[in-house]
Amino acid sequence: MYKLAIMGCGKLAKIIAQAFIQGMLPEYELIAVYSRTFAHSQEIADMMQGHQDGTCQVCQSMEELLTLKPDFLVEAASPAAMKEWAVPALQQGCSVVTLSIGALADKAFYEKALAAARENGSKIYLVSGATGGFDVLRTATLMGNAKACFFNEKGPNALKNTPVYDDSLQTEQRVVFSGCATQAIEQFPTKVNVTVAASLASVGPEQMQVRMQSTPGFVGDTQRVEIKNDQVHAVIDVYSATAEIAGWSVVSKLQNIVSAIVF
Repeated sequence: MYKLAIMGCGKLAKIIAQAFIQGMLPEYELIAVYSRTFAHSQEIADMMQGHQDGTCQVCQSMEELLTLKPDFLVEAASPAAMKEWAVPALQQGCSVVTLSIGALADKAFYEKALAAARENGSKIYLVSGATGGFDVLRTATLMGNAKACFFNEKGPNALKNTPVYDDSLQTEQRVVFSGCATQAIEQFPTKVNVTVAASLASVGPEQMQVRMQSTPGFVGDTQRVEIKNDQVHAVIDVYSATAEIAGWSVVSKLQNIVSAIVF
């Protein structure tokens, strides 16, 4: 039985807890949760009562959570939280399953996390979130001479409180960002983790070209990644009405980690 802890107890963490309740993660025990909002952590712990032998502890800090020595830490908080706590977790042999993949576009943090994982026998697992096709992206890149690009479509309301938003987006379709994945995650720290994920699976954040389009009345997200080399042309096109797919992608990754058949 592997000991699992969750950092960040919002909607996506609830999906993971629900997977436990439905018996979808029998190889794991959810031993601890932590969130900046205590009530959110308590809600997850309450969900787990009666659904596993052990108790899910509500932690007051990440320091407290890590003293419990989980085997896996699911990060469902933010890129800032990932940068602060991934390395301490990795250094004590705890593998990290992260949704905030955009943090890894920071080269210094990427190298530090990679070194911590290698030196301590731990791993960093990148979940697919609202995109996919990591296998074909990696394979096409290994073949050589690959180029990749990423297209993201959002509704204007999803761009409120970002540097690109203005009221004209409510009536005008417009490309609001064009650049590489590193630049995209700098401008939209919580909204384009998938672009960094796809880039790390292929040509790298500096080489992955990203275009974001705002469309009036559009709900959800379209994520389209395209890769070409001399022999292969692949397009992975995913539409998601809500962010739930990200939570379920964590469940899928946790299943894959312990499965005898690995996808």
